Amino acid sequence: MIEVLVVDDDARVARVNAAYVEKVPGFHVAGEAHSAAEALRLLGTLPRMDLVLMDHHLPDETGLTVVREMRRRGHQTDVIMVTAARDVATVHAAMRHGALQYLVKPFGFTGLRAKLEAYARLRRTLDGGGEAEQAEVDRIFGALSAPADPGLPKGCSPTTAALVRRSLMAAEGPLSAQEIADRTGLSRQTAQRYLKLLERTGRARLTLKYGDAGRPEHRYVWATRV
Repeated sequence: MIEVLVVDDDARVARVNAAYVEKVPGFHVAGEAHSAAEALRLLGTLPRMDLVLMDHHLPDETGLTVVREMRRRGHQTDVIMVTAARDVATVHAAMRHGALQYLVKPFGFTGLRAKLEAYARLRRTLDGGGEAEQAEVDRIFGALSAPADPGLPKGCSPTTAALVRRSLMAAEGPLSAQEIADRTGLSRQTAQRYLKLLERTGRARLTLKYGDAGRPEHRYVWATRV
């Protein structure tokens, strides 16, 4: 079993997340913490901890501060950030500090299950040990990726779709195709194409922004957390 510590400042949310974890085969919740100090105490006292689901907004310190302190104390426990913090700076900092995944609140069971199943795939891949050729290295890094969207039409790039999706999820509000293009480096036409695909599959929701004159601007907002 993969032993999990659930860290969230809201006890109710922690219980919900813990219940989600327990529904995924192969995972067991070893403890819950509602502050940075409590999380570090449990990490030091529980006999084994494989994975921490780490909230960022804690009452005494940030989740990233906890991760830094974990590493300083020699804890090599894996971390998945589970937080409402969606600014790019925090996401980038989480990557720098070794978070394996980043799940933005609000989300449902399906979203968390996908992250946990990807993590389990990674552990199975690494259990073999030994040396790795490039193909094996690629497989290890790819183990954390969710399966390709089954609703994506043939010929569309899952990588590009994920790029657009992450931009929508990180945004504070609706974005236009041009704004997505500016954030991702894609052309406006490509951004528009993938936004429409995400809208058709129910992942994005279209809103209209009316100006003083002319046609309304199409803007998109992330609609579901899966």
